[in-house]
Amino acid sequence: MPKPLIALDWGTTRARAFLIGEDGSVMDRRIADQGIQSVPAGGFPAAFEGIAGDFRRKRPDAAIVLAGMVGSRNGWVEAPYVACPALPEALAAAGIAVTLEDGTGATVLPGLSWDDGAFDVMRGEETLIVGLGLDDGIACLPGTHSKWAEVRAGRITRFASFMTGEIYGLLRQHSILARLAEEPSGDDASTGAARGSAAAARPAGLLNAAFAARTEVLAGRMKGGAVGPYLSALLVGQEIAGAQALFGRPVTVDLVADGALAASYRAAFEAAGLPFRITTPEDAFIAGVKRLAARLLA
Repeated sequence: MPKPLIALDWGTTRARAFLIGEDGSVMDRRIADQGIQSVPAGGFPAAFEGIAGDFRRKRPDAAIVLAGMVGSRNGWVEAPYVACPALPEALAAAGIAVTLEDGTGATVLPGLSWDDGAFDVMRGEETLIVGLGLDDGIACLPGTHSKWAEVRAGRITRFASFMTGEIYGLLRQHSILARLAEEPSGDDASTGAARGSAAAARPAGLLNAAFAARTEVLAGRMKGGAVGPYLSALLVGQEIAGAQALFGRPVTVDLVADGALAASYRAAFEAAGLPFRITTPEDAFIAGVKRLAARLLA
């Protein structure tokens, strides 16, 4: 890299900031519970100062690149979506300039859109996909709204969103299924996950299989502590089936996840017989933002 870089992955509820040296190594990092929803109108320059102002003072020559929901309609500035298929160069070229409190410039990266008759968007995940450095492949980015993306000849050609995490929360906390649910104990997690994975393969689909989270407990065949793991495995299994229906069966899935999400999707991929490799979100973001920043500075 020709100069150091300050990079923020600035989401709805939190921001992750990195100071990256000329050699590409991370010199400092920070996580702040100061997502865009907590920033008042006109308050983004001050919010940046609070999150990463000391990085600026350490390296005043650093380029500054901001990714994620900071570029949404509710963020610092709306960076319009780039339509797929899109190369990394197109993402970099569509960055929007903003100004810090001291007059220094920064770049807000755009998101991506895809329209195959049903319009879809992502904002933030595109940087992680770029960080995978794929020429051809399929990427899976689990979350509240999971993303699956196809890459061909270095282009992000198309993608699909799945409301897996949000639907899990609704079913587990706010549906009739929640009434018999308990916190897992003993072998509840493994038993529930195995049952949910098997249920995902049944022909009647999600709406039928989800109700079994209640009836299996009523029948005494499943404990209340297994309800949450059952629903999680069921939804992830359905997500994977849906992604395969859209993209075909991939040779290898590039999974961008860590912690409990990585463990959950690892188990689901193994159950489906799908080869995969895991990259952490931090590693993918740092690699991706470096690639995009290099194109901005070229």
